[in-house]
Amino acid sequence: MSNKHLFIFTLALAAIFTAPANAQKLFTRDGVVGFDATAPNSPESIKAVNKSGTCVWDKSSGAVEMAVLVKGFLFERALMQEHFNENYLESSTYPKATFKGKLDNATAVNTDKDGTYKVNASGTMTMHGVSKPLTVPVTFTVKSGKVSSAVNFALALADYNVDVPSLVADKVSKTANINIAANLSPMK
Repeated sequence: MSNKHLFIFTLALAAIFTAPANAQKLFTRDGVVGFDATAPNSPESIKAVNKSGTCVWDKSSGAVEMAVLVKGFLFERALMQEHFNENYLESSTYPKATFKGKLDNATAVNTDKDGTYKVNASGTMTMHGVSKPLTVPVTFTVKSGKVSSAVNFALALADYNVDVPSLVADKVSKTANINIAANLSPMK
């Protein structure tokens, strides 16, 4: 390879690795995913939080992916956490919950301008070995160049083959309210 070709090849590689495509992807490894599955008349709260959710949003295509390790959910009581992992979500068999989809109107989110932008994400939620189509509302907030996202929705536990034994039916709701918050940064 001549020096001229080597120079052009080096410039092409530099363009690929520093191109806006990298800046077009935002991500986090510390998204906060919480859920509340407390039944209306329960004497105790059935809530947990996981602070290590990963999320990638490709601004150019609108594609979004989120994943969380099920064992990463922390409860107030160790016994609840044990039952959640062993009996309900079977985290040894189904270690992750994921969402893969696309923002329905990604161009409506302007990450260069401060503001609040509401869009929907449509895709596939996979949890407990079950994959189902899901559309959720996403709120992006842009402030001083920083991008954050918030998602709130409910999932029916039966849709994902999560059985609630009759013994605890008065404590555990048939639906779980899910809250996700993530501060997104450019991928490097």
